[in-house]
Amino acid sequence: MAAGTAAADDGDDMETSGSPASGQSSPAEGNGETIEMCRRGSEDPDGRRGADSPAGYGQGAARGRRAAGVPPQGAAPTSSLCVPETERRIRANDLEYNSQFQYANNFIKTYKYTVLTFWPLNLFEQFQRLANFYFACLLVLQLIGPISSLTPITTLLPLLGVLSVTAAKDAYDDYQRHRNDRQVNNRVSLVLRHGKLTREQWSNVRVGDVIRMENDQFVAADLLLLSTSEPNGLSYIETAELDGETNLKCRQALPATAELGQDEALLGKFDGKINCEPPNNNLNKFEGTLEWNGKKFALDNDKILLRGCVLRNTQWCYGVVIFAGRDTKLMQNSGKTKFKRTSIDRLLNVIILGIVGFLLLMCLFCTIACGIWETVTGQYFRVYLPWDALAPEGATAGATVTALLVFFSYAIVLNTVVPISLYVSVEVIRLMQSFLINWDLAMYHEKSDTPAKARTTTLNEELGQVQYIFSDKTGTLTQNIMVFNKCSIAGKNYGDFIDPVIGEVIEPTEDTQAVDFSANDMYEPSFRFFDQTLLDAVNSGDEDSHMFFRLLSLCHTVMPEEKDGKLKYQAQSPDEDALVSAARNFGFVFLSRTPSSITIRTPRGEEEHEVLCILDFNNVRKRMSVILRHGGKIRLYCKGADNIVFERLGNVEPETKARTEEHLQKFAGEGLRTLVLAYKELDDAYFEEWKKRHHEASVSLVERDEKLDALFEEIEKDLVLIGATAIEDKLQDGVPQTIANLILAGIRLWVLTGDKQETAINIGYSCQLLTDDLQDVFVVEGHTMQDVEAELNRCMDDLSRPSADAKAHQHKQSLSVVTFSSVRSAASDEGYGHDTPEEDPTSNASGSGGFALVINGHSLIWALTSKLERLFLDVACQCQAVICCRVTPLQKALVVDLVKKHKKAVTLSIGDGANDVSMIKSEFMVES
Repeated sequence: MAAGTAAADDGDDMETSGSPASGQSSPAEGNGETIEMCRRGSEDPDGRRGADSPAGYGQGAARGRRAAGVPPQGAAPTSSLCVPETERRIRANDLEYNSQFQYANNFIKTYKYTVLTFWPLNLFEQFQRLANFYFACLLVLQLIGPISSLTPITTLLPLLGVLSVTAAKDAYDDYQRHRNDRQVNNRVSLVLRHGKLTREQWSNVRVGDVIRMENDQFVAADLLLLSTSEPNGLSYIETAELDGETNLKCRQALPATAELGQDEALLGKFDGKINCEPPNNNLNKFEGTLEWNGKKFALDNDKILLRGCVLRNTQWCYGVVIFAGRDTKLMQNSGKTKFKRTSIDRLLNVIILGIVGFLLLMCLFCTIACGIWETVTGQYFRVYLPWDALAPEGATAGATVTALLVFFSYAIVLNTVVPISLYVSVEVIRLMQSFLINWDLAMYHEKSDTPAKARTTTLNEELGQVQYIFSDKTGTLTQNIMVFNKCSIAGKNYGDFIDPVIGEVIEPTEDTQAVDFSANDMYEPSFRFFDQTLLDAVNSGDEDSHMFFRLLSLCHTVMPEEKDGKLKYQAQSPDEDALVSAARNFGFVFLSRTPSSITIRTPRGEEEHEVLCILDFNNVRKRMSVILRHGGKIRLYCKGADNIVFERLGNVEPETKARTEEHLQKFAGEGLRTLVLAYKELDDAYFEEWKKRHHEASVSLVERDEKLDALFEEIEKDLVLIGATAIEDKLQDGVPQTIANLILAGIRLWVLTGDKQETAINIGYSCQLLTDDLQDVFVVEGHTMQDVEAELNRCMDDLSRPSADAKAHQHKQSLSVVTFSSVRSAASDEGYGHDTPEEDPTSNASGSGGFALVINGHSLIWALTSKLERLFLDVACQCQAVICCRVTPLQKALVVDLVKKHKKAVTLSIGDGANDVSMIKSEFMVES
């Protein structure tokens, strides 16, 4: 496993600095003049709307101020500590207008020190270490002649050596930051000045400037995409610097501005006025409007290029700067560079305090002995001591003063009890450890040529102290390579391979003959499906199967492109890629997309569907819909999580729904990822009225998301069930062995996933997180606080049973799964809410391997309340494995925070996607 990088600590101790120099950005996708009215920005990765941004730029507050009609008072927020920015107003190509707001320029600074501030700040940080502070105090004592028996040089030189070594290391680190900042600020960008492109350093780019981007280039600032080299204003971006996702994303300019092309004269005259949200750190959400040529256009995240992304597969594009420098979303997410203190540093401080306490006791003992001796005998020898002039004539008074001076003298004599080189030794050890991590061949991934990388020398020892690991499933435990495996259409199950000899369903192998799709000239040779009956149904004109694959070919955000004469797809998620690919192989080929249409080829010929609206997928909605017009009919096509879509079905034939649910259970039991498909016919008059209200909501700068959500809920109901898909996501290599080793080491592994319960449990078995040795798997799935409380108390009762009551082991497929969803009695409040001694998860009850806990997202809502959180934590921490399914990104973060808050443990989070960001930011340590 690659070494993780430090991200955040429980206080202000650890560094949270972001990527200082990325400065790259991305093109934006919308969906045309019609689409742009109907699309909106994605949700925050942790599932919250209007998440508060740093430095007082909370969007909730911003919306409140906008609602009150408070305009900017001439001074931009980022440059004024007094007046926070509530709404940004920009006029393209108008420096005079924009300068009145004093928006931040594009100069960035990530370094900690300057030449003047280095020594004061660095010494202040170093003297936070108790050993350094102790020796500084000792040095002051040695400067007092009457009490010092040693020259100050004996303390000064070692102290200066220690401070200098650490200062040199800090200076080198900050020099690297200075150099990176210079490299970024001195990059050159093409800026439109007076109708002509001129070369400007990034630091000279201003808000309102129109700049030109070229392929594989970093973006200088956060931009509104105006036009691109691709048809329909499309462009592609890579956002790895922002969210860690390497798949290309599509962005699209407004059709009105896309017509500007690369005509410098037209672009130089572009004077659109942009009203948008103030600077904030939400990478996945943008709200604003563009007023131009007497029209008002809604702006969302699909039309924005963020600094931190790279332009890919796009020859050129133009954009107008909205946020620059420290106001960009990348820099808003770059935490302040702070002095790091790990648990070892804190432990050393405690040890130093203990040593100093022991030293003071020795000095006190010697002082008391000296006072007694002075009273009896020493008064006759004061003339020979250096403090003769300081001691009073009286025997008792003189003995007291002499003893007090001796106390400090002994503190100097015994100073070597405290090791002055302690911290330097630790720093050198950490530095060498980081080199060993980087050189460790056991942590080298040969296939991808990726070695382990210790990105900080401060946190190495934390890896050995991890007690809890929180892991996402998709893309972390699994490969995130999706394969269309099975499906259910109108209550019929497809995808099982039946052996022609024995007539039973068997698991296909590499040698199994797949269905022949070669009659389709657009088929993909790599696509493998083993149920001929589905292809026969499509070829015979079965309406249900045609509707199923028509939806898959239409309801998505995939972009097609021609490469070497072949049709390729650019998908934002592997799920969409797998589903569109499956439709293609079964004869429903997605051919092209424009802002206003989608063209597909079906077995009956080519179809062009007019795109009326796209209702985007996000982690809260857990569904996506598209509204299309074809053949005079308006239809809404929807796909999403089974529980979400089933809640929105209309009058569906009970038998069909029951069989589909049965198939979904079967698919989940095989560890497959499932989606449910549905559609709805819309009345023309109703849709026109709904679209008008939708446009009003989409251009609103006050509670836009809430208004759009209400409209989406209104139209996405009374759906007609079509069927369900089942996609396979294979495990990463070596996952079962790694999990087994972690469990043997006593490390608790919690899997936090958005998948349904059955899928999560079966993946748990596949990766050996759940094993035959477990006594029971507790499943908590109550829908009310009383139910969840009762279920957790039942779990606690079972965990407390003596080993003689342990159940006999059963086969993996028939392992006892204890559920309490039918329990309705309220449990007593007694017996939890206090610290429960943690048990070794590998030696529970009868020594059989203990228990596991599975909890659903709707139950977790109640389990994380202040009343039940300790009970939930007590149960979970006594289980060998914990799986939280159907959880939102915010719930992931709350679970992590709960463990950190009450267990004071070193924790590690592992994730690979934007929905893991909130969980990772909650961590001591992260790996992505």
